[in-house]
Amino acid sequence: MIITDEQKKEAHAFYKEALTILNECDARYMLGGGFAMFHYTGIYRDTKDLDIFCKPADYPKFLKHFADKGYKTELTDVRWLAKVFKGDHFVDLIFDTVNNICRVDDTWLERAPAANLFDVDVKILPPEELVWCKIYVQNRERFDGADVNHILLKYGKNLDWNHLLFRLDQHWHLLLAQLLIFQFVYPADFHEIIPRWLFDELMRRAHEQYDLPSPVERVCRGPIIDQTQYMVDIKEWDYKVTTIKTV
Repeated sequence: MIITDEQKKEAHAFYKEALTILNECDARYMLGGGFAMFHYTGIYRDTKDLDIFCKPADYPKFLKHFADKGYKTELTDVRWLAKVFKGDHFVDLIFDTVNNICRVDDTWLERAPAANLFDVDVKILPPEELVWCKIYVQNRERFDGADVNHILLKYGKNLDWNHLLFRLDQHWHLLLAQLLIFQFVYPADFHEIIPRWLFDELMRRAHEQYDLPSPVERVCRGPIIDQTQYMVDIKEWDYKVTTIKTV
């Protein structure tokens, strides 16, 4: 879709207005989405929305404040998402992920770097948390693997890899898979960017799986990364699911 200069001007005015209103609230937030991607990679995407991350206890404050100023508000999914609308533009207030794994808390806010967008002071989602959220988005309608690769390519030398491993320790397989895809996509950059200790540790864990007995429970963790395509496993093939709802 081609965005005209007038549409860009209108969108930028909305972003500045929305960020100014957010800064008026007695609550902290972080900017994610396309603008976080731009901050860490330089990739700019025209968008009609702002992805705002905040703690679960704080999104009601933002909703009420926008409503008081005449905006339409919506509690889209009490588990992770609320929205604010103005015409064709909107704000996503995100306080968790759809799989309920990446819940926003104070540690995110403490690590968020400062930035300035449209002459408004903001905080940007920390890069490790941005990767953490995106690595679970692997469905047919949206796959964020390329976004993660671009973050690693452009910002990987500055990442806190220990912290990223801490975030993904429960699902380290996804991190290993992402690093292997990165190695495939960027063979000339892999050694320079990806720490050897991390790759060795994840490969050790992968090899170790053959020394363990097979799980007694037949579990499919597919719905953690795709909430639709693995439903056949749960509903028809008698696999058990973890973490998220199956309906």
